Amino acid sequence: MKTNFMFTSESVTEGHPDKLCDQISDAIVDSFLVQDPLSRVIAECVVSSGVLFLAARFASQATLDIPGIARRVAQQIGYPEPIFNARECTIMTNFQELPLEHQVSAHEIHMSEEELDQLTVQNQATLFGFACNQTTAFMPLPIWLAHRLARHLSTVRLENHLSYLSADGQTQVGVEYQNRQPYRIHSITVVATQKEPHTPNLNTLRDALIQHVVEPVFQQEALPLDNKTKIWINPDGPVTGGGPTLHAGLTGRKNAVDSYGGYSRYGGAALSGKDPTRIDRVGAYAARHAARTVVAAKLAEECEVQLSYTLGQTRPVSIQVETFGTGKIEDSEIQRRLEEKLDFRLGGIIRQFRLRELPRFHKDGFYRKLAAYGHFGRVDMTLPWEQVEPNTLL
Repeated sequence: MKTNFMFTSESVTEGHPDKLCDQISDAIVDSFLVQDPLSRVIAECVVSSGVLFLAARFASQATLDIPGIARRVAQQIGYPEPIFNARECTIMTNFQELPLEHQVSAHEIHMSEEELDQLTVQNQATLFGFACNQTTAFMPLPIWLAHRLARHLSTVRLENHLSYLSADGQTQVGVEYQNRQPYRIHSITVVATQKEPHTPNLNTLRDALIQHVVEPVFQQEALPLDNKTKIWINPDGPVTGGGPTLHAGLTGRKNAVDSYGGYSRYGGAALSGKDPTRIDRVGAYAARHAARTVVAAKLAEECEVQLSYTLGQTRPVSIQVETFGTGKIEDSEIQRRLEEKLDFRLGGIIRQFRLRELPRFHKDGFYRKLAAYGHFGRVDMTLPWEQVEPNTLL
């Protein structure tokens, strides 16, 4: 196991086409659950220059204008109209409405333990949850910093500090590790798209983004920049427009951005566009909750929890724990305690995290907010899988 290494993670702003698709897909999920919390829905989106394609399969009593939801999300992101016109873009759809018998019979919070034991998963999935003590949010430092830079890049644009910025942006942070702990910031990359025709030259853009984005973020970080830190701003040259005009987008194509920045393993399935009965989404939340509980209890400095589910079963067929040599007790004992203290049944996860109700309590949607800047380690949202009781495992 490596102890000294360098690791990079990337993030993207909400205007990246893949993130546009994730947000549209999750806004559809939010809207179904607000009207009918028992809705079953899978929603996917593809976007390219001037065209949106929406596919949805659902069983619900809700009545929605799904293309209208897509237009609203795209308009709120705020692409310049020559780049992507949310009002006039072509929207193609393929919807399949299923009989209401495909819904569960009752809300999980009203089910008995015996009824929860009968609620089986409808798809196969292997999920990974990870937590570590590198940040106060129990996230790896590279993805934490990449998200912070991407979010601040978006804030600078929305507050019109740099009027020439467009909605699409990317960030990357490289961190050097010694003894598996962050040692120094190796490099920072920011790719910012600009509106035409008033695009600054690269030197002006570099100075502005360092002043308004990079420096404010690292003023609040314990690990500072140093005189050897490489800072690259649009290293491949000017990027104008961005968004769907520059590259197509697809729901579920940014799994590393959504999870742990590639620092640890993550499931292969998309997180966005799925209602709470999809174990390939909510199982990832349960696995993160378990890993975070272990690290919060100081049973390990790093912890990865693997949950494997198979079709037609209520509980995971396998639970594995890896603490990478940092565990204070045996990994097998941590695994035993997790199985004893936490509920990994599909119905138990939905009930504990109240996953059907969350969209009703968030004005601008709950799941849609997760679709940009990660599903884990968020400090701008109260996420139930991030709330842990350390004494649970002691």
